[in-house]
Amino acid sequence: MTTPGESAEPRRGGSDTTVTFGRIELPIDDGLQPGSLTAEEQTAISALPRHSALLVMQRGPAVGSRFLLDADRVVAGRSEHADIFLDDVTVSRKHAEFVREGGQFVVRDIGSLNGTYVNRNRVDAVGLVTGDEVQIGKYRLTFYASPVLDEPTGPAEGAAEHP
Repeated sequence: MTTPGESAEPRRGGSDTTVTFGRIELPIDDGLQPGSLTAEEQTAISALPRHSALLVMQRGPAVGSRFLLDADRVVAGRSEHADIFLDDVTVSRKHAEFVREGGQFVVRDIGSLNGTYVNRNRVDAVGLVTGDEVQIGKYRLTFYASPVLDEPTGPAEGAAEHP
């Protein structure tokens, strides 16, 4: 049966072929929420050796993957030779590097096409602190520095400092 102004011929691409699923709730993307780490991830972070760090994949095809930063330089990219292999066209072959400088890690974009972002700001290079979100292409990784404090570089412990 047709209504006024409606043709008796079947519609093409009309609502006869459309299915409505209702509203789909997407997760709120406010970054890492407290307590969102698994017990295994918390254990891995607390066991990190001095001068190392961990990247935990929060978004991308490999959610939950962990990458240990324990060398002076770690390259992330689409190249099979990259230390952190991120297989997607949004990632350049050599996209970014994580470099240990002093007591912290710095992320540097190394000529990528789509840029490298830290906490949603495009960066050329920036020092990382625990909780920073690093975005490389469509991948989002959270940075965790080793909780082990560096040994003091000044006088030996217990030694009095003289003027």
